[in-house]
Amino acid sequence: MSDTSMKRSSNVLAMSIIGLLFFIFGFVTWLNGSLIPFLKLICDLNEFEALFVSFAFYIAYTVMALPMAYVLERTGYKNGMALGLGVMVVGSLLFIPAALSANFLFFLLALFTLGTGLTILQTASNPYVVLIGPIESAAMRISIMGLINKGAGVLVPLLFTALILSDIADFSTQTLSQLQIEELSGRLIIPYIIMAAVLSFLVLLVKFSSLPELEFEKKDEYDKESIFHFPRLILGALALFFYVGIEVIAGDTIGLYAQNLGVLNATAMTSYTMVFMVLGYLVGVAFIPRYLSQEKALIGSALFGILFLLGIAFSSTSSHAVSTFLWGWSGIATLPDSLAFVAFLGFANALVWPTIWPLALEGLGRYTAKGSALLIMAIAGGAILPLIFGKIAHLSGNMQMSYLYGIVCYAFILMYALNWHKKSSWR
Repeated sequence: MSDTSMKRSSNVLAMSIIGLLFFIFGFVTWLNGSLIPFLKLICDLNEFEALFVSFAFYIAYTVMALPMAYVLERTGYKNGMALGLGVMVVGSLLFIPAALSANFLFFLLALFTLGTGLTILQTASNPYVVLIGPIESAAMRISIMGLINKGAGVLVPLLFTALILSDIADFSTQTLSQLQIEELSGRLIIPYIIMAAVLSFLVLLVKFSSLPELEFEKKDEYDKESIFHFPRLILGALALFFYVGIEVIAGDTIGLYAQNLGVLNATAMTSYTMVFMVLGYLVGVAFIPRYLSQEKALIGSALFGILFLLGIAFSSTSSHAVSTFLWGWSGIATLPDSLAFVAFLGFANALVWPTIWPLALEGLGRYTAKGSALLIMAIAGGAILPLIFGKIAHLSGNMQMSYLYGIVCYAFILMYALNWHKKSSWR
């Protein structure tokens, strides 16, 4: 077999394993959208308190990202991914005492542990996807991973609702007794035991696979002294901070918003947002880089995001015209227009992550691990910005208008797409 054929086979193997891991990322991450309204009920929380689910999960990325970058430098990317999966096994098992006690703090500890494991996996896996082929087509490869990730995001809220809430007719408004709360909380135990078993299998799969190790030159293209001398990286990390914040707001608050509007099966609403993210990723796979540059895709994403936020704020909470036009013919339950625009944010958000990563990592060389860790730390936006959203919604009593603050997020992303990704120095 020629060297070219061997390299191609190695790349296909790597993409297959990384694709499986991205499915796990999506399954674990987008389960939060169902957990939020679920824990809001069984732990008697308000909107602000319920969004600590997102905070506990995503703050792990900030706390653990740089330590995990040093771990990766010592263990290598492959062993680091196996380690991350092992930490996720522990996080899954922590849901057992949390469910038995129905204690919100225990749930938050379990979520933080899961987030820590995902921090290692994300820090290791994203550079694989960026660097395993030409940089110009990196957004297309990340879009493929995004399709897998968000495919899991479509599936998990439906599974959660079917397995956990199948015999509760009106979960959004029903008041439960203490006995019912304990019984409902206990339903989480078996699913998380199964998750721990699957993750344990993946530890062995990654550990004993022939996944190639990433190698970097001793000196990078620009010979900088630290990652903070790369403006495109630092500004890219800030853009990702705002992006992940608005992505989590779109995916994790749609259930709360549906609950407020009295929509049935609120825990399944995240699936709508994920469906539109999948559509966005399909655009990325089909058009980048042949018809659409990474920069232009990012510009379009920001502009669509602003447009959809205005749609949320100023459309009807009782009319179903938009959702009926889009999917009512198929027999799928229709959504109020304002709620439909929250789902549309998934389309606007889909190509932001795939386009910022290659733009921010270009030319980092030996700083790639630390640069990747810095970008992963930006996932803290998913912890902080939804919490601010929850506080605004709780204090104002108007969740619909609270979505407008997301315009700040898309404005920063737009500036990065237009100019800031080109900066090679701070002058």
